[in-house]
Amino acid sequence: MSYYAPRQSRLSVRPRPRESIFPSGAEWHRTDPQSSFSPDLLESVQAMEDCCEEAYEAQQILRDGTFDLPRISRVLDNQRVFLLVDEGTVERYKADLTDEIEPQITELISRAEKGMKSLQKKRLALQTKVETAHSKPRSRPAPGGANRRLQMLVKQRERLEVQLQELESEMLTREAAQKRR
Repeated sequence: MSYYAPRQSRLSVRPRPRESIFPSGAEWHRTDPQSSFSPDLLESVQAMEDCCEEAYEAQQILRDGTFDLPRISRVLDNQRVFLLVDEGTVERYKADLTDEIEPQITELISRAEKGMKSLQKKRLALQTKVETAHSKPRSRPAPGGANRRLQMLVKQRERLEVQLQELESEMLTREAAQKRR
């Protein structure tokens, strides 16, 4: 993108405009004692110059973005080429690809199985925590710190139950994914 110095419009370099034709006199339109035209006219001329500058900038941006269009269209012009090969070649490439990918796939499967086992262990540990939390007798809370401790334990139990549900759903999705293979 190229930046340029603002151009002066041809209106700004012409001599001063003619005197006002309004019957109320030129003093009503003058804000500057040396100017002989309406300030609204000056603002409209400046706004028009700004519009011309913006249009020129847009034209430059458009020109910069599209000047290379013939070369780009020639580069992007493609042709379809069909190549026929025999089945033996296809089978050979399939075998090569299988030999190359199979060790990686077996490694990924073994990692997934290890991950499943660790998730099952975590699930069992969380399940035992939840069961022990449920099996503890609930006594009437003592006033003060015991009530607060009970609230903390209830929140902890709820978090553990949520984690257990998440782990069970993750384990089910992994088992489903493993069965699809």
